[in-house]
Amino acid sequence: MPDLNNQIVLVTGANRGQGKAIAEHLASSGAMVGIGARDYDDAAETSDIIGEDHAFPVQLDVTKESDWKSAVDKIINQFGRIDVLVNNAGVFKRKSFSETSLEDYQQLINVNQLGVFMGMQAVIPHMEKQRKGSIINNVSISSFAPISRSSAYAATKSAVVAMSKAAAVELGQHGIRVNMVHPGAIDTGMMPDNEDTLSYYDSVPLGRIGKPVDIAKAVAFLASDDSDYCTGAEIVVDGGMTLGTDDE
Repeated sequence: MPDLNNQIVLVTGANRGQGKAIAEHLASSGAMVGIGARDYDDAAETSDIIGEDHAFPVQLDVTKESDWKSAVDKIINQFGRIDVLVNNAGVFKRKSFSETSLEDYQQLINVNQLGVFMGMQAVIPHMEKQRKGSIINNVSISSFAPISRSSAYAATKSAVVAMSKAAAVELGQHGIRVNMVHPGAIDTGMMPDNEDTLSYYDSVPLGRIGKPVDIAKAVAFLASDDSDYCTGAEIVVDGGMTLGTDDE
């Protein structure tokens, strides 16, 4: 397990699903984790579950620049630094191209794309002063292998990939690494539990649907010094789904 002892980490959307698993795993690796969530009570509940020795709640709506400023200021004032940012918060809308409204697209942009942009901008000045930092953007296989009825979602995820790579080139000289994780289908309790779904994942090369902790392990690697020569990297965590299936 990567060593994250004494690392100060902020995870967005950390009160449920993949974000919660990421926060719990990083905390178990020794990090002090800020649990970012739109609803402070949800953040506090998750923080209490993890324990105050390794977690603290942060009010953070990723679409609000003021929330980003106050969240990062709180961390800097309390700990004097921020070592890792995990941009995990995101929304998914599945509609046909013709049925996707401008409002739908704008919401996806605001959360999935601008939320990541504002988060990176909020932490970079502090990481530059430290001459060290790790930014991990939780993206999606949809950025390079989109499914039907998800064009707007895929577009926002692709934008984050381009932004992450460009930022990695620019920020490397300041000791800041920017990397990405691309989850495939992950079982966060919202997947349909029917025969067709289960049989499909049996045909994925690794023979199962992903678990939130599978994503958390990849994030922990990129957060730690084990990956200190990685920047602009993309780790695909999909059980081989985008390679094809072994269904005969």
